[in-house]
Amino acid sequence: MLKINRKIEYAFVALTYMNGKNPGQLTTAKEICDKYKTPFDPTARVLQIMAQNNILKAMQGAKGGYHLIRDISKISLKELSDMIVGPLEIANCIQGAHIECTHSDNCCIIAPMLILNKKLEKFFDTIMITDLINHKYSTSSFAHGVI
Repeated sequence: MLKINRKIEYAFVALTYMNGKNPGQLTTAKEICDKYKTPFDPTARVLQIMAQNNILKAMQGAKGGYHLIRDISKISLKELSDMIVGPLEIANCIQGAHIECTHSDNCCIIAPMLILNKKLEKFFDTIMITDLINHKYSTSSFAHGVI
């Protein structure tokens, strides 16, 4: 029903990798892609977006790259999602703060969808990125529901 966008997954990969490095140590998109086999263009774009939103700092040049400049324990899943893919839209008719639907006059689920959207936004705002990327698990414990 609800899926995390691939670009957010690439952001998690990058932030997890960069969070494990020494402060100020640079990381390139190619380095992340080579290590985790992520596609270069979307990974590079996600890094650019995070730099534009002051999570990372971009250093230009032959020995350039990115490094974390913000405490990722203070970045919520909602904030990251909003910057990378835009506002949460649980239903196709919800476009930000208003409804875009040709059937809105006869629709009986607009209010429940708006309520659900707001509750999910509030919930995602309580989940910090470090809550997700610092959790250690093995694939066997995940498969057995031990998280």
